[in-house]
Amino acid sequence: MYQQTRLHLQNLQQVMERLALWQTMPPQEEAFLSEQPFALDTMSPTEWLQWIFIPRMYALLESRAPLPSQIAISPYLEEALKEDDYLAELLLPIIEIEKLLQQQ
Repeated sequence: MYQQTRLHLQNLQQVMERLALWQTMPPQEEAFLSEQPFALDTMSPTEWLQWIFIPRMYALLESRAPLPSQIAISPYLEEALKEDDYLAELLLPIIEIEKLLQQQ
């Protein structure tokens, strides 16, 4: 479970890099203080993936903590990025992560 999740996260990062969505500089520190789901008020959906979701998932993997089983990121991304041509490609690794974690 942990190894497969790690592979899907790596794939997600590679997809984001290929689509030129991966940023070299993090958002301002205040952006991380958001109390909204997905940091809606302070980050773009792809910033949230890169700077919050992926690092938190890696932290869970590294500490061998329980992984979330009720995870639904794709509906948010489908709505937030519905105008973007890259949506389908970006969703592929995310849906794989969701399916894997929901099978636990």
